[in-house]
Amino acid sequence: MEMARELVAGARRMVALTGAGVSTESGIPDFRGPNGLWTRDPLAERLSRFQSYVDSREVREAAWRARAEHPAWGAEPNAAHRALVELERRGTLRLVVTQNIDRLHQKAGAERVLELHGTMFEAVCLGCGDRRGMREALDRVAAGEADPDCRRCGGILKSATISFGQALDPAVLERARVAVCSCDVLLVAGSSLTVQPAAGLVGLAASSGARVILCNASPTPYDDFAAAVLRGPLGEVLPALASAAAGEEHRPPPW
Repeated sequence: MEMARELVAGARRMVALTGAGVSTESGIPDFRGPNGLWTRDPLAERLSRFQSYVDSREVREAAWRARAEHPAWGAEPNAAHRALVELERRGTLRLVVTQNIDRLHQKAGAERVLELHGTMFEAVCLGCGDRRGMREALDRVAAGEADPDCRRCGGILKSATISFGQALDPAVLERARVAVCSCDVLLVAGSSLTVQPAAGLVGLAASSGARVILCNASPTPYDDFAAAVLRGPLGEVLPALASAAAGEEHRPPPW
């Protein structure tokens, strides 16, 4: 922790890479953890696969039901989100590159967020690219349309998120790569770093000279790239790091 705090205190161009673990304290389950979404419900993983979604009306109908019930609709930012906002406001944190689709960083007040895997708050047509607020599509589901189609072209509607087997937006990925190549500290929080190309941003940052701080509940394939690895709850770890940027004295957490 002391090494990580020193790195944060000295950072001038920090970038954060965040994953599902940042939002678990807001009541949004991660995917692979002991209580993860896929651990508890194997069907949920199938709903996350792009080709399954395109090929199967049954999968799409299940996906629309799941979207309507997603905990992110009522979730509030937690201390981890707020700590990153504090780092941004102090000028230490230049950008949050997030794998999350819940927009809790923005809800907490973050102004510079790059959504690597898109957002669940918008729906997009896979045919013509028409993009609208998700609430419009969910209202149609509530009214009885189990698998609403695009009102412009009749194509398949999907949340504006990146599913497994679906390519990332090249422009968004390039912005993320430029950001990590130019940062002096990369703070990784709540990501298992098992999904590419997001995970590869860590090695890219390290090879470009950045120091890496890795905060995750379990080991990752990139722990050896890190100058500091922290395992505590993110709602405690990230505020402790943010206080370093403010020059505040650190009291060791109970863990």
